[in-house]
Amino acid sequence: MSAGAGRRPIGVFDSGMGGLTVVRAVRAALPGEDILYLGDTARVPYGSKSPRTVERYSLACQRFLLDRGVKLVLVACNTASANALPALAAASPVPVIGAVEPGAQSALAASARGRIGVIGTLATIGSRAYEGAILARSPSARVVGLACPLLVPLAEEGWTHGPIAGLVARRYLSELFTLDPDLDTIVLGCTHYPLLAEELAAAAAELAGRAIAVVDSATAMAEAARAALFGEAGSPAPPPAGGRGQLGVFVTDATRMEELAPRFLGEGLQRFELVDL
Repeated sequence: MSAGAGRRPIGVFDSGMGGLTVVRAVRAALPGEDILYLGDTARVPYGSKSPRTVERYSLACQRFLLDRGVKLVLVACNTASANALPALAAASPVPVIGAVEPGAQSALAASARGRIGVIGTLATIGSRAYEGAILARSPSARVVGLACPLLVPLAEEGWTHGPIAGLVARRYLSELFTLDPDLDTIVLGCTHYPLLAEELAAAAAELAGRAIAVVDSATAMAEAARAALFGEAGSPAPPPAGGRGQLGVFVTDATRMEELAPRFLGEGLQRFELVDL
C-alpha cells in the first residue's frame, strides 16, 4: 500500500484474521485513515503458546509494521496485549495500544455495579490482565473470567447465529454466571467474539433474567486510537476523495483468506499480500 503524501498509516496486528474486527471498527470511527494490517496466520493461535513465545512473535509483527512507517500500533490480539504489551511499548517509537486497557475502561463505563465478567482465550484469561486493568481503575469492582475456546472455531466456520452458536454461548455463560450471578457486564476478550455478540447477549439476558451489557474491545480500541491521534475532543481529518483511507492486508499464511477475511472485516477484501516474518 502506498499512502498519500505526508500520510502515515495506522498499524494493526493480530495472530490471525480476528483482528480485522478491529480494522472494521477503526474504519468506521476514522474513515480517513490509511491502515496496514498484519495477520500472523502461519502461527495462529497465540492463545495456546507460552508468554515468552507470544512476546517474541508479537515483537516480530510490530517490527514489520514499524518498518513500513506506521504512526500508531494497535495490538488487536488480546493474548499479545495481555502478555507482550510492555515489551512492545518499550520497542516502539510510536504509541502502542493494546486491547486490554480500552476494554477495561469501556467495561467500567458500561457497568452499573462493577460486576464484570471477561471471556477470552486460555492465555488471556490465564494472564488475568483484564482483572488487573479493571481493578487498577476501580478496586471495588468484582471481576470473573472464563476461557471459551470453542467460540473461535464457531466464528471462523461462520456459525455465529442459530441453535449451535446459541447452545455453546449458553453453556459457557452459564459457567460465568455460576462464578458471579450478579454480573451486569461481559467483556468480549477476543477479536473473534464480536461475530457472536448477538448470541452472547441473548444468552446472557436469558440466563440472568435481565439485560447484560456486552463490551466489544474492538470498538473500544477504535475509540482509543481516535483519542491517541486527535485527543479526546479532537476531530479526525475528513476522508480522502475516494471516500475512505487505503487498507493494506498482509498475512503469513493465505489459507482460507478469501473465505475468512470478509467475515471479520464486514466487506470484501480486494487484495492481500503473503509475507514471511
